[in-house]
Amino acid sequence: MTSLTHDFKDKFKSLNIFEKIIAVNVLVFFIGWLIQITQGIPRRTTLTWIELPKDFLDFIVKPWSIITYGFTHYDFVHLLFNMLVLYFVSRTMVNLFPSKQSLNIYFLGIITGALAYLVVYNIMPESFSSKIGPLVGASAGVNALLIFICTYMPNRETRFFSIRIKLWYIGVAILVFDLIGLFSGINQGGRIAHLGGILLGYLYAKQLFKGKDIGEGFGKFMDYIANIFKPNATLKTVHKSKNKSFAGHNKDEFNKFNNQKKVDLILDKISKSGYDSLTKEEKSFLFKAGKD
Repeated sequence: MTSLTHDFKDKFKSLNIFEKIIAVNVLVFFIGWLIQITQGIPRRTTLTWIELPKDFLDFIVKPWSIITYGFTHYDFVHLLFNMLVLYFVSRTMVNLFPSKQSLNIYFLGIITGALAYLVVYNIMPESFSSKIGPLVGASAGVNALLIFICTYMPNRETRFFSIRIKLWYIGVAILVFDLIGLFSGINQGGRIAHLGGILLGYLYAKQLFKGKDIGEGFGKFMDYIANIFKPNATLKTVHKSKNKSFAGHNKDEFNKFNNQKKVDLILDKISKSGYDSLTKEEKSFLFKAGKD
């Protein structure tokens, strides 16, 4: 049993960050299923403590749900579709962009989707929102990643069966599909969250074109939260760094800055000429940068 546990831990550690997110989503789904089987309660009430409530006052008492709803799925088809799309889009993201930046887009998409859902529900008349239930699913974050790529590299082509199609066509199709769904009377709460994720992905890409990473502050905040839960490190004697200074930064910081500039230049080339225009060395550099 111990060997099996170690094998599982090693396997989990070898996954990239989005594969770990997919694994957590699957785990949460089966926890809900086990609760249903063992407690004999309806499936839709097995994960109520992590779904996002539609009423703002209910949300206040469980603020964590602004994130955790993105890991909550009741329907297997819903889970399967979201995780398949997340898997394929994340492969592109981690190869072309730093993993931390991709994570910022994903979680900001989930948060923006949640905020859009809460705002619309709480300002619209009861007749509009009476059929809207609690919000669940990773779709807002997935849409944020999809629209980010479609906006940042609109002319890059992908293959859909035997047809080659530009990414911006896919982005427009996703937007139109959710706008139509908003007025169909089916899953209106989810459609609102989808549109929130779409807006975040679009704005993130547009601002990144201008050299501004709007998720940088969020990334630092998440690092701070993560550090709180890390075990206290053993105190060590602090020695003055012997690294030479480059323009006020040590050598490692200076190299990291230069690497990010190289990534930006390569991504700019992709947006203008497509991924296939990259040299073998440029593709290799992007792949390595995406692992950092």
